[in-house]
Amino acid sequence: MTGRRLGLSLIVLAGLGVSDIAWAVTDIVPNIPQSGSSGVVRTVLVLTLMAFLPTLLICTTSFLRIIVVLAMVRHAFAMPQTPPNAVLTSLALFMTIFTMGPVLGQVSAAGLQPLLDGKSNVTEAMDAGSAPLKIFMLRQTREKDIATIYSLSNTPLPAKAEEVEMPKLIPAFMLNELRVAFSIGFVILLPFLLIDLVVSSILLSLGMMMVPPTTISLPIKILMFLLIDGWSLVIQGLAGSFR
Repeated sequence: MTGRRLGLSLIVLAGLGVSDIAWAVTDIVPNIPQSGSSGVVRTVLVLTLMAFLPTLLICTTSFLRIIVVLAMVRHAFAMPQTPPNAVLTSLALFMTIFTMGPVLGQVSAAGLQPLLDGKSNVTEAMDAGSAPLKIFMLRQTREKDIATIYSLSNTPLPAKAEEVEMPKLIPAFMLNELRVAFSIGFVILLPFLLIDLVVSSILLSLGMMMVPPTTISLPIKILMFLLIDGWSLVIQGLAGSFR
């Protein structure tokens, strides 16, 4: 299965989920006339909810952890615009497809392909296709984070992991992803902080207080990062951080 098909499998399945939610919402909204305007309202709701599709993909995949770590690497150099956002986003997107390849393959086989072959309807495809994604999210999420979300919603914690609801699993998954991303970012920032401290101490001892430390430390940071092949180490660490 190609990377394009892997990406499309999750996008299409998420789109089906959004569409199904939209139709369900219009079914329970009162005062919608049962005429031709009803279809227009449904279409508007579907298009509106489709705008949340990128957010849904960010919140339920490895993209969140990857993009946060890459952004922290950029800020460690004190270069907030280099590499550009488009470069980091593209790298994070392809890394997401790579790290979630097996999950997306299961999503395609269980939900997308039967739907395209006419062997299942939208509801069945959504239920079957979301199961591998839910398993992936449960593996990455701590029980503490799930318990926190259930405590905030004043809902009893389910006895089994399979009974965790997606609306509560998604924020718990995001909390864990942010925690892991900041943990990795902290380890990355320490060597850069040490270089800044050493350069600042040397400039202060030489009486060069008017020289910005970043002017001297930036080339040293870049040289050190290149010597240790930093980008490869970061990517390997991110790929290995997923269970």
